[in-house]
Amino acid sequence: MDKRIITIAFTALLLIACTGIAGAHFTMVFPSDSEATVWDVTPEDYIATLGETKTVYVMWGHPYEHISFNMASAPEISVTKPDGTVEQLTPEQITVTGQNEEGTAGEFTAYKASFIVDQDGDSIVLVKYDDPDENLIDYCKIVIHCGEETWYGWDTEVAKEQTEVIPYVRPYGMEEGFVFSGNAKYKGKVLRGATVEIEQYHTLELGKGIVEVAEKKFSYDPPMVFTRQTTTNQNGDFSYTLDEPGIWFVCAAKESDTEGRTIRGVFIVPVLRAFPPVEESSTPSISTAELQKAVNEAKQAAADAKGAAEEASSTPGFGIILSVIGILGALLFATRKR
Repeated sequence: MDKRIITIAFTALLLIACTGIAGAHFTMVFPSDSEATVWDVTPEDYIATLGETKTVYVMWGHPYEHISFNMASAPEISVTKPDGTVEQLTPEQITVTGQNEEGTAGEFTAYKASFIVDQDGDSIVLVKYDDPDENLIDYCKIVIHCGEETWYGWDTEVAKEQTEVIPYVRPYGMEEGFVFSGNAKYKGKVLRGATVEIEQYHTLELGKGIVEVAEKKFSYDPPMVFTRQTTTNQNGDFSYTLDEPGIWFVCAAKESDTEGRTIRGVFIVPVLRAFPPVEESSTPSISTAELQKAVNEAKQAAADAKGAAEEASSTPGFGIILSVIGILGALLFATRKR
């Protein structure tokens, strides 16, 4: 085969691979008490008390598979307070432990910044990160909530000159199975027909395990369950069901700016476990198959009894059997409705 053909084919495959990888990159903004616990993020970490110093950690990688990359540059970080005032934060370079695409453990360049939660309500942290290798610019938002029933500020627009996701639903107090809906804009105008990617974060061990299962079960296209996808309508609106508890990334993309870069608005949504929790019944459950078998046996017994009754002067047992059939039938119907 012509070496030029081989070279072209190899280059094409490489480009396809890189394109697939780029779709799963996200700017991750996790509040945490320390660098050692940054990966153990929970929905409660996005809640604050008045006067608390909140530290946010900014990483770059694949949340679903728990893959990390070095950040190419320092991000720009700001916080918009509930009253609308904006505070610029100073990022500090750090390193975090993680794994690369080959699964090798290592240290990766990341950043952190802190601010004091000095108002009740919702503070929005906005992180701008430019990655030249991926030709991506992210405008990533998280909401830090403070105060009981002070539910305001969460839908404030803070990246009006760039790509931004504005939530239609309050992004805290959400339980698994809730529908997240929002609007995507670019420089104040709605993004029509824009790609919206949705991805859930996993810790390292869970990520390794779930990816291994996905690659076996969906060998024809594993990333389809890593990064989910929808599109905005003519008004820039979209919705998606966040069906598991944890930390979710919702990302709307403006495919390219004047310089050919993809500009994305990322919104991080913490999702709680279902409340109140469903308690398992202590009473042994009866399956539909078991009920069906019992009904069939009762019907046969009734048929036998009916035949015997035709030769007997009275049939008291037949009425009892019919009652049993009625009870079992009702149980079967109720089970099927559930």
